[in-house]
Amino acid sequence: MERNSPLFKSDHTYTKQPAIQSVLPPVVLPRDHIGWSIINTVYMNFFCLGAVALYFSIKSRDRKVVGDLEGARYYGSKACCFNVTALAVSFLLLLLLLFITSNGALCREYT
Repeated sequence: MERNSPLFKSDHTYTKQPAIQSVLPPVVLPRDHIGWSIINTVYMNFFCLGAVALYFSIKSRDRKVVGDLEGARYYGSKACCFNVTALAVSFLLLLLLLFITSNGALCREYT
């Protein structure tokens, strides 16, 4: 068959359609604060608050791996609260120790 034959001729015109793109907002992964929890557990573990924070950090990471982002946010928030509390308590106890030693209350000699 020839190209000029009526069977090859087409009256169809093709126009390029715009591509449909769906733009989804980026998913913000919740923080689990595991590094901070490990530091609080090892160095500043007053009243076991660092260990509790580490527990909630691990739970948050597990929830994130499973895909439960709301649960991960909840446990991450709890871990952050326990980390802040452990840091504040350790800072206050350090200040108290410095205050007591600077006044000489621990090493006062009685004559």
